[in-house]
Amino acid sequence: MMNIQKWLKHLSFASMAGMFLILVMGALVTKTESGRGCGDDWPLCNGKFVPAYTIESFIEYSHRFVVGVVGLILLATTIMVFLYSKRKDAKWYVGGAMLFTVLQAILGAMAVVWPQSSAVLALHFGFSLLSFAFTLLLYLVYTRFGGAMNKGDGTRLTSGVRWAVWGVLIYSYVVVYLGAFVRHTEAVGGCIGWPLCNGQVIPEMAGGTAIVFIHRVAAALLGLSILTLFLFIRAQASRDSAVYQAALYSLILVTLQILSGGFVTLAIGYDIYLLASLLHAMLVSFLFGVLCYLGIASVQTAERSSAKAYAASRLP
Repeated sequence: MMNIQKWLKHLSFASMAGMFLILVMGALVTKTESGRGCGDDWPLCNGKFVPAYTIESFIEYSHRFVVGVVGLILLATTIMVFLYSKRKDAKWYVGGAMLFTVLQAILGAMAVVWPQSSAVLALHFGFSLLSFAFTLLLYLVYTRFGGAMNKGDGTRLTSGVRWAVWGVLIYSYVVVYLGAFVRHTEAVGGCIGWPLCNGQVIPEMAGGTAIVFIHRVAAALLGLSILTLFLFIRAQASRDSAVYQAALYSLILVTLQILSGGFVTLAIGYDIYLLASLLHAMLVSFLFGVLCYLGIASVQTAERSSAKAYAASRLP
């Protein structure tokens, strides 16, 4: 059984790492405008199994290859989890990861074969992010953080804070989608300068400027929301609890995410722009994953508190 548990942990980690690589490579495809590097063909590239070498075709086909390999790893992980894991939540996580991996692969293929709107293309990153979040949760099941996702760690949060956690989590996905929409509409240059937009606190709301400015405002509100949430959780949870640590990491990551957004803007026109964009995508992936963990851990505090209340009510 110990060997099986090690295999489950190794496979879940490989799935998580693979999903993260897919996210980064997907952002690279978008930023280098390599999405059409294989023409209208899928799964072949320009009608060939091994395409002629161009930068665009290499980036796009490498992304497809990695998706295929990670898909096989995730399939193996799914089979192992359903056969050998006793954790019901692990089966939900691996099932969710598989579902959104298939959806993002289908959406990616459709984007190649048929032209898609920017709104639909942004969903591709959103589905990939959900796949990564599910694999992260799956991996955490087999680490020291897994206990808080199953039975809680003794923390008690008020119902208002628990609802706030899930509200912030859902809102963070909206902000991520807006960011992906900015990339796919190529509106990133709509606001020159940071933190001001084109030298104005509130710029003229038109075209790419409006899209970027809305994303900036949404990101700032997300930062304030996570700060407020952290202060409430700090007042109710011990410093060594999983919920407090997740809230603290969320605050750190959202701060870095906002700063990296400014870095992206200031890097426009310089060679470091691509690196700044990839860093931005990486940070938001970790932020969303940690918020998902915080959401699951907060649910367990509710279930544990409810169970205690029920047991107390049954006492003579």
